[in-house]
Amino acid sequence: MTILRDLSIYWSMFHILFVFILLFRPRFTRKKTVLITGIFMGILILLNGAGLAVLGFDALAQVFLLTCTVPSFILFYVLSADRNFKFIFSFCLADTSCLWLMAVTNLLDYFLGGGEYWVMLVSRLIAFPLMEYLIWRFLRKPYLELQNVVEKGWGIFSGMTMLYYLLLAVTIQYPTNIVNRPEAMLQCILMLVLMFFNYATIFTSLYRQLLLYRKQQSERILQEQKNMLKAQLENQQRIRRMQHDMKGHSATLLGLLTEEKTKEALIYLRGVETEMNTLEGEFCANPYINAVFVQYIGKLDELGAECTTDILVGDKELPYMELCQILSNGLENACDALEKLDATKREASVEMKYNRNHLIIRIKNRCRDDLNVEKGNIPVTDKAESGHGFGISSIQAAAVRLGGDMMCYTEGGYFVLEVMVSLVRIRERMKML
Repeated sequence: MTILRDLSIYWSMFHILFVFILLFRPRFTRKKTVLITGIFMGILILLNGAGLAVLGFDALAQVFLLTCTVPSFILFYVLSADRNFKFIFSFCLADTSCLWLMAVTNLLDYFLGGGEYWVMLVSRLIAFPLMEYLIWRFLRKPYLELQNVVEKGWGIFSGMTMLYYLLLAVTIQYPTNIVNRPEAMLQCILMLVLMFFNYATIFTSLYRQLLLYRKQQSERILQEQKNMLKAQLENQQRIRRMQHDMKGHSATLLGLLTEEKTKEALIYLRGVETEMNTLEGEFCANPYINAVFVQYIGKLDELGAECTTDILVGDKELPYMELCQILSNGLENACDALEKLDATKREASVEMKYNRNHLIIRIKNRCRDDLNVEKGNIPVTDKAESGHGFGISSIQAAAVRLGGDMMCYTEGGYFVLEVMVSLVRIRERMKML
């Protein structure tokens, strides 16, 4: 009947791979990842199968960490987008969960099947697909979101998971399989129960972090909308005051022209034009995006910053929610950085223009001399108050929604934020509005 045991082992090894693929973030496309994994792990499974046939189950179980775990760890490390504790936690989580399930089914077979392995095979045939369904249905989406938004705390969890994996492997297989050591079964069962509750505690903690992030993100978006609408209202009030003042300007111009003071009327008219441009703050034809520029360019002026603008976007119809989110977060970060600098060093520039099939936004500001951000990295906020630290991630999320991406880095004493969004996606979004 050992054929039933061997089939259940092959079945388990295949599903260990599947569980991990559900949980980790690959650096390659899903198709390429599955192809590489299938080829490499297929060879590895065949080699382990040959070892099982030659050495026997007990001998192979003693070295499965070297013959299976270590090679698969190296493979997925190469394939993973994460090269840190997030990867270690995901890898150990998949392996430990499957090893836990194998231990439980092994004990069920001992107590219910008399060691004939048919209970082991049937229970694994049911348990592994059920576990994968539950992961896909309830865990995968929030877990991948957690990997995107939670940067700290993974080291502790990965260390705990790694120790549990080693503890479980040793308890089940050393010095022999647990079914050959009845005196150790109670401790093994208690450890399996403890592991279940500890993992539930870990995921509860991670999920609470995710809920907190979502709440803070929602509050920040609402605050951005409030600021945007406030700036738009102030801009409209300025225009109304300008329209009211035009009556006085018209009377003055009429008086000057009546007295044939053409030169004076021309000078006065140029002054009115300058005042209109100042009041209206016409940076962009879109009123919402323009309101963001009016608000933050005014804030930069209050800081005494030397600010240059190159806004070459004339469309009134733009997906203003995402673009306002990008601009307000980027300009807010620039204002915060400049406020900490000496007044003589406060410089900033804003560019917003089309480049073939993309809209390019580039915000550049002077920064601390000790700030060093490499391309591809995300700076971490040093603000202690809650609600901070989500500006860059908000910009990236908004850029992705518009079919683009974001990059930030330091260069020559300046912090540079570059955002590129797709004009095709912009047109698609405008059709939906």
